[in-house]
Formats: sequence, C-alpha cells, structure tokens
Amino acid sequence: MAGASTPRTTAIRRGPASARTARPETGDRVLPFLTAAVLAVSACSPQQPTPAASPAAAAPGPVTIEVNQSRDQYGQHAILLQLTNTTDGLLTVDLARVSSPLFDGDIEWTPQAGSLELPPHQPKSVPAQLPPPTCADLATASPQASATVSFAAAGQQPAALSLPAPDPFGVLPRNNSELCLAADAAKVAGLALDPHLEVAADGRTAVVLLRISPQPTAPGGTPPLTLHSVGGTPLLAEAGPESGAEPWPRNVTVRTGETGTALALRVRPARCDPHAVAEDKVGTLLPLTVTVGTREGVLKVAASGPLRAQLYDFVTQACQTG
Repeated sequence: MAGASTPRTTAIRRGPASARTARPETGDRVLPFLTAAVLAVSACSPQQPTPAASPAAAAPGPVTIEVNQSRDQYGQHAILLQLTNTTDGLLTVDLARVSSPLFDGDIEWTPQAGSLELPPHQPKSVPAQLPPPTCADLATASPQASATVSFAAAGQQPAALSLPAPDPFGVLPRNNSELCLAADAAKVAGLALDPHLEVAADGRTAVVLLRISPQPTAPGGTPPLTLHSVGGTPLLAEAGPESGAEPWPRNVTVRTGETGTALALRVRPARCDPHAVAEDKVGTLLPLTVTVGTREGVLKVAASGPLRAQLYDFVTQACQTG
C-alpha cells in the first residue's frame, strides 16, 4: 500500500505454538563540449535533496499477504488470500484477517486444522468468504485494505502482524460493485434461472428460462431495473437464426408491483473441445447487463445444481450430435 507504515509485529500472550547494483557503462570517449555543457547545467541547477526511502520500500515482515481471486471463487462471493513466508524458517499461521471500507465487516480466514504451515519463501493461497458489501458513497474513503496475520516461528511466541493487503487486480472493488448492483436489483425483482432445461428434439439447442419476479411496490418508490442485454458464457452461446430461434431479449424494463414473467433464451454450445465441460468454472453463470438507478454493470445469475447438470449433459450431447 502506497504510504503504508512499516509492518508492525506485536507479541501475543499465549502458549507456545506447536509445531546487483548494476555498474553504469561509460563510453570510451566523451566529447569535451558535452562534458562542459553538463557541468554548466549542473552549476545552474539547484541541488535536490536525496529523497528519503519510501515506507513501502521497507523490508517486508515475516509474512506478506495479497488479495486475489480464481475462477473457483467467482460466483461464490469468495476470494483468495495469498500468504507468503519471507523468512528462512518454517512458520505456522492460524489467522488472516483483511479489513476494507468496501465491506461491512472483516474478511477472515482460519485454518480448519488449527494452523497452516508456510515453508520458507513459499506462498500459499487460502479461500475466504466475503462479508456483505458497503454500498454507501465511498468517494472520500480510502480503498486500501489492511490485514492482520497471526503466526509463529518454531520455538517462539505467536505474534500478530499488522500489514498492508495489496489488491493488484482490483478484486475487492470489482466484487463490491457487483454485489451492490445485485443488492439494488434484488430490491426491484428476483432474477433466477428455471431449474428445468427444455432441450430441442434434435438435441442441438435448448431453452433456458430466465424468471423475473418483481417485488411488491414499496413506499417511497424504487427505481426500475432495465435489462439491456443477456450475454453468452464460455459454455453457452445464443442460438443463431438458422435454428429458428428468436433473438435474446434486449432493453427489458422491470418495475416493482408488476406481474412476474419468464424470458426464453435459446442456447447452443459455445465450444465443443474436450475440456469445455471438464474444466468449466463459470460457464453456467449467465451475465446480464443491467441498470438500477445510478448503478450499471453486469449481474451474473447462477444456474442451480440440477440445471447445471442438465446444461453439462446438453452441451456434451449436442457436441457429439453436431
């Protein structure tokens, strides 16, 4: 974290833990007039003080932490915390906690086995569930996250380390934006995929039903939800006109108090390589581009377990048929 203070280690009173500087190259000959010019500029220029070392450039603590997210966590409101042991000895970690103004509560991880062994200079990533997002105006709040890691070295007292929690890929802001958009959309209507998949007689296409269930009209009014478009996934694509399918709906406005409806989305396999189903992580998360009030973005609706299984079977069979 830019401008962060040097990591601080505080002893915890409890029982012992079980457990090149490059050499600048100079030419063989330097023109005399060039040397004189450089000296003249130096003589006329005020000397600048040598800047002090940035706190961020200070040596890291025994443990560092970084925020990340893989496809396994995407759609599950979870992230990864990457812990790295910067020492030459084995460390054990029994707690990692990240605090961010983007979330209402700490992002916390504790190992199921009581502690996690971190070998020297080796990173390990652990999953952590996200708490509810903070959806108020955070224009004046720092997006930087901080962390506390509880660890111990062999034969030493456990300690708590306070340190920055870098987020180089913007995982926390992205998840905050998506979760707040989903929360605002839920105030207008429930969005869900019907658990039953309607497969065409030839097995080449199928229909996924997107069910929209508007909420009752609330006092004070709620801004409408506009569904601008539905996108494909790595596994599913919009069936083309050659299949006789209607185009996927666009610019559908939903208001509270309205009658529920279902949008029929005829799909086809987006890919038929052998790894399409076997390695799928997000192929059954349907992306909807929506606007609710002042928020706009992509809202992903996940298929239930039964529908996900039917979609995998459909793609497998359709690829074999085609």
